[in-house]
Amino acid sequence: MIRRSSLLSAPVRTAALMLVLALVSTGCHRGAKGDNPEEGQPVETIYDKSHGLMQKGNWSGAEATFRRLIAQYPYGPYTEQAMIETAYAQYKAGKHDDAVSSIDRFIRTYPTHRNIAYMYYLRGLANSNRNTVFLRRVWSLDPSRRDLSTPRQAYADFNIVVERYPNSRYAADARSRMLELRDVFAQHELDNALYYLRREAYVSAAGRANYLLDTYPQSAFQYDAVAALGEAYTHLGNKTLADDARRVLELNQPEHPWLQGNWPKYPWMIRKLNPFAGEKSASTGQRNATMNRR
Repeated sequence: MIRRSSLLSAPVRTAALMLVLALVSTGCHRGAKGDNPEEGQPVETIYDKSHGLMQKGNWSGAEATFRRLIAQYPYGPYTEQAMIETAYAQYKAGKHDDAVSSIDRFIRTYPTHRNIAYMYYLRGLANSNRNTVFLRRVWSLDPSRRDLSTPRQAYADFNIVVERYPNSRYAADARSRMLELRDVFAQHELDNALYYLRREAYVSAAGRANYLLDTYPQSAFQYDAVAALGEAYTHLGNKTLADDARRVLELNQPEHPWLQGNWPKYPWMIRKLNPFAGEKSASTGQRNATMNRR
């Protein structure tokens, strides 16, 4: 019995094989082009598309398109702007670690770029918000209760803008954000003082309060620090220093609740069941009152 495959001549089999290879090659080519829909398009066209996505709030789509622009056109003014826009899109999308990485890469590559002040400012914004989005939304953590390494880096970034580029359009806002961050750092020190007060470690509490006053003068928590000193010195039996703290408060913030014996008020103990929260700051309510007067 003769097999059907043997009826095909060698030239026919060769032609069929070449046809199959051609179809496979065409399919692979189409798939590759589908992965990069901007392939072969002018740089201006790709940039306009990316910018349009940003205007619509499509941060992920804009970032991906800007990245394809940079890969296809690694040099030139459009590429430089695309790198800036990529970092901004990442920041707006909440991808703060990625934004900081993109900014660092830009600063290393273009240290004298005309928009370098903006990049330090944007890095400050990103560092201010790193590692906080989930914790703030889910557990409502006060920023002073978390690790302060990235806020301190943000402070340094804003300080670069203020000192190196004082005439830039970002200097005024950077200075304002530095003041806000100083209040976060000051509250962190106050939280430490309150921690020691609650545990009757009054010498340590006085030390943290004095450190706050020396390091962050005129912060939103300066009079809370004075109240902490008064509370610590009262328990230590140092009437002279306790009376000094009372006089300072009576002159500068006579409505402070410590003067009526109503401060500090510690949070509800059940909060300790929250593994992320630690102790909520007893200074939170007073901070709101202080900030409203600024």
